[in-house]
Amino acid sequence: MSVSYETRYASSPEAVKKYDTTELRDEFLIDNLMEKGKINLTYTHYDRYIAGSAVPDSPLKLETIDPLKAQYFLERRELGIINVGGSGSVEVDGETFSLAHKDALYIGQGAKSVIFKSDDSSAPAKFYLNSAPAHTSYPTKKVSLAEANKLELGSLETANHRTVSQMIIGGIVTTCQLQMGMTELKTGSVWNTMPAHVHDRRMEVYFYLDVPEGQSVCHFMGQPHETRHIWMQNHEAVISPPWSIHCGSGTSNYTFIWGMAGENLDYGDMDVAKITDLR
Repeated sequence: MSVSYETRYASSPEAVKKYDTTELRDEFLIDNLMEKGKINLTYTHYDRYIAGSAVPDSPLKLETIDPLKAQYFLERRELGIINVGGSGSVEVDGETFSLAHKDALYIGQGAKSVIFKSDDSSAPAKFYLNSAPAHTSYPTKKVSLAEANKLELGSLETANHRTVSQMIIGGIVTTCQLQMGMTELKTGSVWNTMPAHVHDRRMEVYFYLDVPEGQSVCHFMGQPHETRHIWMQNHEAVISPPWSIHCGSGTSNYTFIWGMAGENLDYGDMDVAKITDLR
């Protein structure tokens, strides 16, 4: 079986206050992504979200995992995919969707067969995966990076000039609760999602990419008045609980993919934390 998984349980903010560096990383960092020839998944009890990757050198089939207690992976789930590697394709119940670098695909609940393929095994596709529970089925849809809704935010003066590409989101794709997109920082900018915020109605996962060799991103989490940080490398992800801020600063500019699920689909539903109130 080419699918492996691990389970992460939810932690309270009071417990996280007492975590040391190793405990923080063990609870929230996902550092086994993009292994060639494998599908690696992390199942978190925050909104039953799954984050993972598939890097096919030969076709890889998405099999169900034990925590789902399902006959097939998407029996009661929806799936979002963004390709961060070479060109490839995803076959969904016999229909093939080609994905170039940074193209996205949404697959609705009920799809029984999902197979990942690379066009060239020496430069394989690297599929980043997010999945959330779903109550009904919506059509599978590809969204290229060019088709994303673009938002220009921040400025070079505050080191957070960035382009947000909303990809799997209302108005582009109809979903039950899953949302995904990509934020690219401009040269000279290092801060993402600043001012920071929380949204107690949704959890979130950040996946960092385009981090230059020898550089890192410091991801900030925790309650606004009790922050913590995790140093991260390229192609690593971090789980953000609903009660936690989620922002980061790098030693260079970089890109990150955000994915979230929970109470609503309102992208703007957030409680902003003033920069001067962070502790």
